[in-house]
Amino acid sequence: MSAGVDTAVEIRLEHDLLGGLAVAASALYGVHTARAVANFDITGDTLERYPLLIESLAAVKQAAAVANRRCGRLDPTIAAAIAGACEQVRRGEHHDQFVVDPLQGGAGTSTNMNANEVIANLALERLGRERGAYDVVHPLEHVNLGQSTNDVYPTAVKLALHRAAGDLLESLELAQGTFAAKAEDFSTIVKLGRTQLQDAVPMTLGQEFRVFAGMLAKEEAALADARQQLCELNLGGTAIGTTLNAHPEFRDHALAELRSITGIPGLCSAADLVEATQDTGAYVHLSGVMRKTAIKLSKICNDLRLLTSGPRAGLHEISLPAVQAGSSMMPGKVNPVIPELVNQVAFEVIGNDLTVTLAAEAGQLQLNAFGPVITRSLLDSAAHLAAAARALAQRCVAGITANREHLANLLPDSLVTVTHLSPVLGYAQASRLAAEAGSGSGRLLELAVSKGLLDDVQVRQIEDEARMAAR
Repeated sequence: MSAGVDTAVEIRLEHDLLGGLAVAASALYGVHTARAVANFDITGDTLERYPLLIESLAAVKQAAAVANRRCGRLDPTIAAAIAGACEQVRRGEHHDQFVVDPLQGGAGTSTNMNANEVIANLALERLGRERGAYDVVHPLEHVNLGQSTNDVYPTAVKLALHRAAGDLLESLELAQGTFAAKAEDFSTIVKLGRTQLQDAVPMTLGQEFRVFAGMLAKEEAALADARQQLCELNLGGTAIGTTLNAHPEFRDHALAELRSITGIPGLCSAADLVEATQDTGAYVHLSGVMRKTAIKLSKICNDLRLLTSGPRAGLHEISLPAVQAGSSMMPGKVNPVIPELVNQVAFEVIGNDLTVTLAAEAGQLQLNAFGPVITRSLLDSAAHLAAAARALAQRCVAGITANREHLANLLPDSLVTVTHLSPVLGYAQASRLAAEAGSGSGRLLELAVSKGLLDDVQVRQIEDEARMAAR
């Protein structure tokens, strides 16, 4: 009797190279999964938290079953039962049977075993047989036929990441479009620019928000490119890329079926399967793109928090929508909680990128054993970043308003108009005038008129130039 199996629960006895082990009779998983559950009790999570990975594993197993049938290696009845079982999993059924911790030793072997066993037992049910009747449908002899963890797992991971990156891309497009709409709304609102947190030459609030939209548009393009790199697969390479134990036609049939199942026409086989089996470059590239996206989103949120700071003792140039009370002690206080949330997700993504970098570098010889931590880090980064971008767009940016009167009042008191005086008065004279105005002696242009340096016509011209330059 194994630890973790209630003695009151009906069990079945399964065997592996270590001997026999009791598994709950109702479980769709088997002995290999049960041992992994005991060995890898680390995060408190299971594979169930990563449905994209589970469904991608099922897609790979379905494509493999069809390919093996076409190659004459798998009985059509068994192949149909396996394919049907995979369809069930891809529809979201039985995800609770994927019980292995996402962090595990063995380069993802336990994840592959979990999928093999669940699919085998579902196939047995479809054939009217009891769970565990592996003489009819075996997790390794049939479900895993012509495959290895080392080609199945990375293929499934890339498919899952392709979907996750697609979700992230949609969220970034939403955020980019929301910023672009605000840029249009704010296109006529003139304000002071700032460099190094000091007053700078005028611009429009629309220009400021158009920059945010442009930053995200660049990341959309980079993410689309990184997503495309995930389409190169090593399926059919088996253990180290030499195709040992796979039928010569397996790879072509499996990829064709996988393209049909997933709807991803760009899926293709790597030119060098041995290289592809050990290479993690696509993961590193995707992680780097997400890190850069996170940095830009965080920078944008820093700016939003600065621009909304106050409302009395800060910049207060814009107002963010109030989504919740900000303090248990100070009535009426509202905090920029959505930008703060995005900041924290960005910190997580940046940390995950370091994890991916170290795990990729640590690979040895023909296989990188650290695929599980790479996978978990990337799936978490993509999911959290997508959710953060959606929240930013929908719960924050869409409701931002400009404090127009406050912005208009800042311009006449600003010293940056002196930049427009420099061509007229010279740099030295303009500097002295700015210093005097800065000491509280009066407004810059009014001082220039009082000293006879400018007349009213020149003042109006300079004010017009400043407004036009801002646009």
